[in-house]
Amino acid sequence: MKELIQFIATSLVDDPTEVSVSEVSRGSQSTLKLQVAKEDMGRVIGRNGRVAGAMRQLLRVSAAQEGRRATLNIVDPE
Repeated sequence: MKELIQFIATSLVDDPTEVSVSEVSRGSQSTLKLQVAKEDMGRVIGRNGRVAGAMRQLLRVSAAQEGRRATLNIVDPE
């Protein structure tokens, strides 16, 4: 699941070296945190959040195939 989000995010952004995905798992629940460069936040979120929503949907489907649950959080760069 982490690799899926990493691949999608690096395909969307101008600076793929700034893409960072971390995963925290608790039982069958996983939380993925996506961090990109400040300039690329708009590309990852998309107009009205459509790109972010599509990424979350793909993540849920991927997790369901493994019998797990997953959420995606897009965090501000530090």
